Amino acid sequence: MNIHDGHRERMKNRFLEHGLESFDDHNVLELLLFYALPRRDVNPLAHRLVEKFGSLSAVFDAPVDELKSTPGVGENTAVFIKLLPQVARRYMMSRSSFEDILDSSKKAGDYLVPRFYAERDEVVYMVCLDAKCKVLNCKLLFRGSVNAAGVSIRKIVETALSYNSTSVILAHNHTSGIALPSREDMDTTRRVAAALAAVDITLFDHIIVADDDFVSLADTGFFASAGENT
Repeated sequence: MNIHDGHRERMKNRFLEHGLESFDDHNVLELLLFYALPRRDVNPLAHRLVEKFGSLSAVFDAPVDELKSTPGVGENTAVFIKLLPQVARRYMMSRSSFEDILDSSKKAGDYLVPRFYAERDEVVYMVCLDAKCKVLNCKLLFRGSVNAAGVSIRKIVETALSYNSTSVILAHNHTSGIALPSREDMDTTRRVAAALAAVDITLFDHIIVADDDFVSLADTGFFASAGENT
């Protein structure tokens, strides 16, 4: 066992005994890089990456080409780094179950927020519910702004009908980091609600997500006021 092997063993044991609480960002990245580069001293590379991008999260969010432009990072290491937040996202999603009852905005937000973890693009999800607000299906419908011309209200209605939905929850993210609904969000919500109502399906909520935060349009009273204006 050489000096690097001894260091790796100490790092692994420290993690197993105490978790990541006492680790700096570069230590966390170093521990992960052990598995991408098993025969190298990765401590300098971990420091280099954190210094270049500014934080651990920025390293994970960096494009592959920018990662590969860092000395010591090849394609396999860049793919490994990009894989980690996506695995974390899938882990968080897998903790949600189609047995969940989403009968409140809090439950809906808790269910949906993990689906947007590590997303760099705006994406739109749709949850189909039965009469007891049990999840029938959760589907990624669109990649791109919820306000873009590519958002097909017809596809939303067809999907809701295909699962015999009683109600639907729409959700999308704001990559700006601010969850407040825009005027375009509200206009789109009105059009979706009207189209679903025409086939006797209720738009139960529209959840807007930014990072770990979310805003429920139902909680703002939007649907009550929209009904009054129709």
